[in-house]
Amino acid sequence: MKDRTATLVVLISGHGSNLQAIQDACANGDLPARVAAVVSNRRAAYGLERARLAGIPAVYFPKPGGEERHDYDSRLAELVASYQPDYVVLAGWMRLLSSAFLAHFPSRVVNLHPALPGTFPGVEAIQRAFEAYRRGEISQTGVMVHLVPDEGVDSGPVLAQEIVPINPDDTLEALEARVHAVEHRLLVETLKQLLSASSQ
Repeated sequence: MKDRTATLVVLISGHGSNLQAIQDACANGDLPARVAAVVSNRRAAYGLERARLAGIPAVYFPKPGGEERHDYDSRLAELVASYQPDYVVLAGWMRLLSSAFLAHFPSRVVNLHPALPGTFPGVEAIQRAFEAYRRGEISQTGVMVHLVPDEGVDSGPVLAQEIVPINPDDTLEALEARVHAVEHRLLVETLKQLLSASSQ
């Protein structure tokens, strides 16, 4: 990867605000990379429109109802591999990837999760943290970026993490906004570090 711009493929399922952070960092030169394609399993994901507005190929790639998960993941891997990515970034991708996908990109699939390692894996992590805080069980939550080596849920080797405090007067919306702000920054910073290390 030395002396060249890295290639990323970003997988999304929703609004795509973290995708936007990556696109912006690539555009302003903060991240020495380009997004070669954005793939979503949901047609209505606004992240696809973000990609189109930036001139990036936006691919809607649904899983047919009768298709086995591993077969879908194999097809998805073929699609992603066709863009020859240095890294695959899961930025709000809401499907658990199987070995049929992950085996194609060893140590090159990066996931963002709005919780600290070992806490609140899976969906609605911010809401679950907020509810746990209200019950007096925790005083803080956070964000992590990690590699995805296997089918474990939000449990791969941690690349970066940052604590996000929960305030007594927080609403869920206020906490979500603070967590998302950390997500946008931490994901770009971590990708930048990964690419720097890969270019040595």
